[in-house]
Amino acid sequence: MKKAIYTREQKVLVKKLKKAREEAGLDQTQAAQLLGTTQSYISKLEAGQRRVDVIQLKEIAKIYKKKPEDFLP
Repeated sequence: MKKAIYTREQKVLVKKLKKAREEAGLDQTQAAQLLGTTQSYISKLEAGQRRVDVIQLKEIAKIYKKKPEDFLP
């Protein structure tokens, strides 16, 4: 497994994260509040600058009303 965060799979994941947030009708600030984090954190996730761990993905999926597997390539 590559250590780089800019893999094809990471790019697919971040694209799906942003799309799901928008479909949920949330801006980055609103999503951050629901997750108990900052808007900057959400921005970095969606830009692919941070990796998402499994626990975070479950929380994100819950607030976006999706299943965690919906985000996997």
